[in-house]
Amino acid sequence: MEIRNSLLLLVLILFSALVASVSGHWREREEGENSEQRTQGEKWFLLRHLHDVVKTDAGVMKLVKGGYHRGTSFHSPMHIGFISMEPNSLFIPQYLDSNLLLFVHHGEARVGHIYGDELAERGLKPGDVYTIPAGSAFYLENRVENQRLHIICSIDVTSESMGWHAFQSFFIGGGNYPTSVLAGFDHTTLLTALNVSTEELSTFLTRQSSGPIMHLSGSHHTHIWSKFLAQEPHKRLAHLKRVANFEEETIPKEDESTWSLRKFLFTLLNREDVVERVNHKAPSAYNLYNRKADFKNDYGWSKKLDESNYPPLKISGNGVFLVNLSPGSMMAPHVNPTAIEYGIVLKGTGRVQIVYPNGTLAMNARVREGDVFWVPRYFPFCQIASTNGPFEFFGFTTSARRNHQQFLVGKNSLMQSLRGPEFAAAFGISEKRLKRIANAQSEQVILPSWSPASPHDKATEPERKKTVKFERMMGSFGNDMIMGFD
Repeated sequence: MEIRNSLLLLVLILFSALVASVSGHWREREEGENSEQRTQGEKWFLLRHLHDVVKTDAGVMKLVKGGYHRGTSFHSPMHIGFISMEPNSLFIPQYLDSNLLLFVHHGEARVGHIYGDELAERGLKPGDVYTIPAGSAFYLENRVENQRLHIICSIDVTSESMGWHAFQSFFIGGGNYPTSVLAGFDHTTLLTALNVSTEELSTFLTRQSSGPIMHLSGSHHTHIWSKFLAQEPHKRLAHLKRVANFEEETIPKEDESTWSLRKFLFTLLNREDVVERVNHKAPSAYNLYNRKADFKNDYGWSKKLDESNYPPLKISGNGVFLVNLSPGSMMAPHVNPTAIEYGIVLKGTGRVQIVYPNGTLAMNARVREGDVFWVPRYFPFCQIASTNGPFEFFGFTTSARRNHQQFLVGKNSLMQSLRGPEFAAAFGISEKRLKRIANAQSEQVILPSWSPASPHDKATEPERKKTVKFERMMGSFGNDMIMGFD
């Protein structure tokens, strides 16, 4: 009985928050209000500050940083990255201190990374999802002529990273810019390890100066990595033997690391032989665009991808989703009980509403293509498409397990599941009236656009005053409604 009462209290608070948020949305349209609280909520939950991580004439990588928000207890455990690469370009070999989950938005790519101590390569097309574990050396190529590559990625913020507000790239390739991690060792160590001449070592570590994302060919001068990739297999192997002395060695099995620079270079330069053996073992990409919608009605559709559909997501511990709303439709107010959610607007415009646990509106923001928003676990929220076109957004969740969203209204929602005398008493209305309200919405998950009520259904002045009084009452409870919310 106590558990049921607690659940009823929770639903009462969430439903009250829903009423406050939806009524606040329309009141804002009518009165043009813009409270300080909403402004603060946008600062927390709408992430529009992009930071340049890499910028060259061949491409850029921008980042929306996660971590703790200054002056709050909110912790955003994920960075969202945007990689853009010009035709015929390369994001040079590197590894990260965080898991990397890739989603190809536009263009085609070839990704190579270490899998099982060997190099595996995959061709990626629009809609593909692919995971690269932390510490696994990788590179990205855009080999398509006259087509830019755009990738959206999630990067974990973990306690093992070098900072809560940053992730770290360790570039294997490099020269003057960027600097290869090899350059940190003294020359004697490198001469011994690579078994090359001083002159060859100097050329090897200083020739590249075009940055982490570089052109492979065309009007730009030829670089060392483009030469490597363009060589015939036997020439690459001969060059490799000269540079890295890849002759047979007797290395004890226990001394072999998970991956080594030497093996990575070997497989990169002589990959036809090795990649052919490894590619059948490495995970394939999963195309989200080709996936059948998990939910679909006349007002939109949604797709979700978790570890049960795509086991490699266990590596990053993240899920993926894609939602398309028709003009004016709404993703019904709901709660994520198991994960934090990040959304990136791919197409159109709309609104995102988020509600605090104390039943007040945290954010009611208009969002457009390229905007990033995030929703803390348990916080009620919804997305509403503008009436002038479809609204499409892609995103990540912080759990790879199946996320059972709890919808607050609509068919098969909590309002339906908890309908009874206790729920009616919680709202101070009769069961008959509660049933009429609960059954008024016949759709679920994605709801049709709101339309003004008929003249006969318009609220009277006393009813309107009661609604305003109720909203003020809910707001007056403040932070005391939820213990521990500061």
